[in-house]
Amino acid sequence: MARMKFGDTWENVVTRDEFSLERARHTLANERIAVLGYGVQGPGQALNLRDNGFDVIVGQRKGSRTWDKAVADGWIPGETLFELEEACRRGTLLMNLLSDAGQIATWPTLRENLQPGQCLYFSHGFGITFADETGIEAPDGVDVVLVAPKGSGTSLRRLFLAGEGLNSSYAIHRDATGLGFERAVALGIGIGSGYLFETTFENEVYSDLTGERGALMGALAGLIEAQYETLRRNGHSPSEAFNETVEELTQSLVPLVGENGMAWMFANTSTTAQRGALDWRHRFREATAPVFEDLYASVRRGDEARTVIRAGQDPQYRERLEQELSEVQASELWRTGEQVRQLRPGRAAEA
Repeated sequence: MARMKFGDTWENVVTRDEFSLERARHTLANERIAVLGYGVQGPGQALNLRDNGFDVIVGQRKGSRTWDKAVADGWIPGETLFELEEACRRGTLLMNLLSDAGQIATWPTLRENLQPGQCLYFSHGFGITFADETGIEAPDGVDVVLVAPKGSGTSLRRLFLAGEGLNSSYAIHRDATGLGFERAVALGIGIGSGYLFETTFENEVYSDLTGERGALMGALAGLIEAQYETLRRNGHSPSEAFNETVEELTQSLVPLVGENGMAWMFANTSTTAQRGALDWRHRFREATAPVFEDLYASVRRGDEARTVIRAGQDPQYRERLEQELSEVQASELWRTGEQVRQLRPGRAAEA
């Protein structure tokens, strides 16, 4: 573990150079990793671990679509693919990658199969941090660790196959065996993390829920809708409004920010764009800062967690969710997006 300075703050960081894949394999040489859940994070983490040479099995409910997906990905029923309870019995490192609602529902089964000396792994701090609501508290003698890739399981897998990596945070909630750090970091390297930075279960979930509701998804969607609708109300065509709002953002500017930073992106645009962006960023920051403060307070109080848990327990939730998503997809904004994507070079010929 190295100390690195980010801005004015020193942080604990683990890189592949100091904790190599070979060291990770040696650390977990006598462990069987049971990946529980094959939905969002499960496939990417399980497949990367398998390809990196670790002893991995998958636990998933038989007969589900995700069971069928696991079979299609090469996991063999009765050999490397089992029902959840059986996978729990067979693993020494249990990677709980079920949805938050799934973790609550299956916790009694998982807890019954946890033995002293085992390791319980999460990629989200939700269940442990909000234990009063979720009921998830690991028994004594069990290591409880976290590695949270900063992106989707699909991105984790795609970058792994490209020889790259997705950065991840790591945390040790309980080190019962004295091996908690080594186990967590070995798993982090094994799943293909670019580098790992230290956090806590609480900070992971607070930042994650804020990010999802904020700049990563909720605020992004809201800003896109507001700008698109403003342009349309002022007489711009759907194609023009979409290209100026989404296409240029996702296909040109955001990649430049990711590669070189915001200042570099500003410096490599026209003087007109540069001056306007530098001036207006202050107004947008000041307008949205109170919303972010409200959001963070709601996350920290547990209000967002309680909302998620209540929604997951509602038998009609899935139906309502599908309705909400269909309304987004059916909007003029995103119907235009479908057409624009088909006109990208290389796509028009396929359409």
